[in-house]
Amino acid sequence: MLEIIQLAVLNDNYIYLLHDPISKETAVVDPAVSQPVLDILIQKKWSLDYIFNTHHHHDHIGANLALKEKTNCKILASSADKLNIPSVDRWLNDNDEITLGAHTAHVIATPGHTLGHIVFHFAKSDALFCGDTLFSMGCGRLFEGSAAQMWHSLQRLKKLPLTTRIYCAHEYTQANGQFALMLEPNNQALHTRIHQIKQLRAKHQSTIPSTLEQELECNPFLREHSVDIQRSTNKINEPAIAIFEKIRTMKDNF
Repeated sequence: MLEIIQLAVLNDNYIYLLHDPISKETAVVDPAVSQPVLDILIQKKWSLDYIFNTHHHHDHIGANLALKEKTNCKILASSADKLNIPSVDRWLNDNDEITLGAHTAHVIATPGHTLGHIVFHFAKSDALFCGDTLFSMGCGRLFEGSAAQMWHSLQRLKKLPLTTRIYCAHEYTQANGQFALMLEPNNQALHTRIHQIKQLRAKHQSTIPSTLEQELECNPFLREHSVDIQRSTNKINEPAIAIFEKIRTMKDNF
């Protein structure tokens, strides 16, 4: 099984260290800062082999060059980010596969938050490293892409197994839950999830990962079919993309 270590950094970012105990290969996903990563590498006596970047924002690539200089690791990033991420060793495209020891990740292009955003799905480990595309009960702001692009990206992620663990890059769950409840006040699964989240955050514990099953039950950006959400957005029986776009606009102003 892939060993996964979650590091909380900055205000609300998560960095993920991935380790294959058999081959001893190690990767880091979206390193915002270097020192917490280096500290874990020393503690675990691991060598860093790869950096996997989901997109080019500084809080996801900020430590790339420092880590590469210290560890001689290889940087992997989207080919659509050639102008945005320096010193990349391998450019990735939609449906590429990458390996970490015995573990294989499927690369899925998910434009929306940025045009070059990609995610990494390790099917055998039931793990999705999705950067800022999908959050627990939320999705990323549309800084570069369109609502239609983000909607189509999320439709691809909705097809993954229900047991898939959602390792997103930010601890936004509690605020996202408040917005979701405003849209869908009669969703009992959502009420249960929010109660769980309040308990976790009261103990300063992470709400991540969630599962795709939980997201399909509670995440308004995956629930355009909900009658409550259609009423809350004044988009009853309108096309799914139009409902999604209204939800995104409402969240931007929430």
